[in-house]
Amino acid sequence: MPPVRVGFTVSRKVGNAVVRNRVRRRLRAAVERVFPVHAKEGRDFVVIGRAKGFKRPFNALLNDLTVALRRLDAYKSRENPVGGTAQQKKEKGCEES
Repeated sequence: MPPVRVGFTVSRKVGNAVVRNRVRRRLRAAVERVFPVHAKEGRDFVVIGRAKGFKRPFNALLNDLTVALRRLDAYKSRENPVGGTAQQKKEKGCEES
């Protein structure tokens, strides 16, 4: 499946070049954390920077991206490929070592 592609846009309404680039860098850093884990493959996204993105806490940006993926039905749950979670093991009747 093709990789996820992401584009960024921040208009001049957001502020001068320094502010726009700061917003773009913060969004790029947030996308680099959230999308490899939670974005479905083969999709293209455009992330639009707003003025509030300049001072918004980074954890809030991460949460915003996660919520956006869910709204777009582009969210994939993290899978635990090595043995599953403790709850899954309990349901299967396996004992933890």
